Amino acid sequence: MTFFGGWLRASTRRRWCTGAASFLLLASLTSCGRRPANPRTVVMIIESSPNNLDLRQGTDAQSERVGGVIFDALVKKDEHYNLRPWLATHWEQPDPLTLILHLRDGVHFHDGRPLEAEDVAWTIRSMIDGTLVTAKGGSLSSVARIDVPDRLTLVLHLKHPDAGLLFNMSDGLFGVVPRGSGRDFGLHPIGSGPFKFVSAVQDKEVIVARNPDYWAGAPKIDGVRFTVVPDAITSALELRKGSADLASNVLTLDMVHALESASNVKIESGPSSVVIYTNFNVNDPVLRDRRVRQAIACAMDRQAIVDAIWRGQAKLADTLLPAGHWAAAEPAELAQYPHDVKRAERLLDEAGFHPGPGGIRLHITLKTSTDEATRLMAIVLQQQLRAAGIQLDIRAAEFGTFYADVTRGAFQMYALRWIGSNEDPDIFRYTYSSGAFPPKGANRGRYSNPRVDSLLAAAAKETDQKKRRAEYVEVQKILAEDLPGIPLWYPNNEVLHSTRIDGVKPEGSGTFDYLRSITVHGN
Repeated sequence: MTFFGGWLRASTRRRWCTGAASFLLLASLTSCGRRPANPRTVVMIIESSPNNLDLRQGTDAQSERVGGVIFDALVKKDEHYNLRPWLATHWEQPDPLTLILHLRDGVHFHDGRPLEAEDVAWTIRSMIDGTLVTAKGGSLSSVARIDVPDRLTLVLHLKHPDAGLLFNMSDGLFGVVPRGSGRDFGLHPIGSGPFKFVSAVQDKEVIVARNPDYWAGAPKIDGVRFTVVPDAITSALELRKGSADLASNVLTLDMVHALESASNVKIESGPSSVVIYTNFNVNDPVLRDRRVRQAIACAMDRQAIVDAIWRGQAKLADTLLPAGHWAAAEPAELAQYPHDVKRAERLLDEAGFHPGPGGIRLHITLKTSTDEATRLMAIVLQQQLRAAGIQLDIRAAEFGTFYADVTRGAFQMYALRWIGSNEDPDIFRYTYSSGAFPPKGANRGRYSNPRVDSLLAAAAKETDQKKRRAEYVEVQKILAEDLPGIPLWYPNNEVLHSTRIDGVKPEGSGTFDYLRSITVHGN
């Protein structure tokens, strides 16, 4: 064992916990599957260690979800992704460049210090003034300065209108830290959330304990051990054996299906905000004509893929925003592309792509990662598009290589997913505005439409949500016609848990917030 970056590295233990030895491991119940002595402590499987439990810096899913039970955000998202009071009880915006936040009184950090406006101000300033090196600083870069008129009020003065600013201070994305917290704060985080940090061992576990003084009501369990299990087979075995209590979206659907008959395991399946999509390089000579992109959409049988690969545990998507989002357009408002090979052929004829040898009209290369579900999807898409005369060539690579190609525009078409970012309608600016070509944003297909740019600029300044929604709906209508990318489906949240746990209610955003309210029974 050696120390690395302040964390204890347990690579030997990790190798023994994965791979071919996992069945033997589970049978012998070595320390990888050891249950805590306290039966009111829950064991939850995560796929990897958080990269930083300081929510000012942690950007991976594990950091945001585990960190989300240690820290409090200023606001919380409801089931429609509207922002609701949390640490901030209310707020007002007297003009587009001023945001006034009023904080909840009586909140304390885990070390007993009161949480006040100066702590919130420090948290924000440290992310934008160079105190920290953090990728999240850009989401708060519209803040010019912060005034603190009293201990529970702060005033944010903006450089330019930023309608998404408050969203970027919501649960999962933001956590208030005590004033003075430095760069190594993630090694010993002190928050104000429902659980207190106890310890962390890299590649092994993170342990948190119940905060009995939590202002929103103390958790009903004594603590959680987040145990790192990178291998899905091992995760399934630990759940079946009873050495783990919870796993959220870590198992393949085949494994979920296999555990349906396990008497000691329950499955909670519900809507997710994650969206899987394909994107086009609209400057490519073959894909420049939107009729070709529309033809590809018509040639796809998305429902067949959901039924076959996702076992029906996904919902078809019409937009990047999650289903039920306040800014999402209704399906009836958008151009639709149901599976229709004849329509696909007509569109290709109109675009000048006629059948050649073997009935092939054009060749397109789809780039993907080596993720198993994505690989299977690509194979099915290849067969479906062939019926319309489209030869789809698949190029799969490990994620680093694949993502490098995507960001530099070296693709015709690729498949990926949005996790979390698409809960804010600003996702459209980030992915489809002319000013968001990499590295400034994620408009990797170099789509450009002046009308879309104008609508997105107006929506960013608009503080009236009804008017803002109308502008975003218009953007979605244009995107549905131009089709620079195709939203495919929203995979369900799949949370598996032992029968000794009650009250698991997964949320669309995939947070671990339900750990506050679950109960345990038995030993």
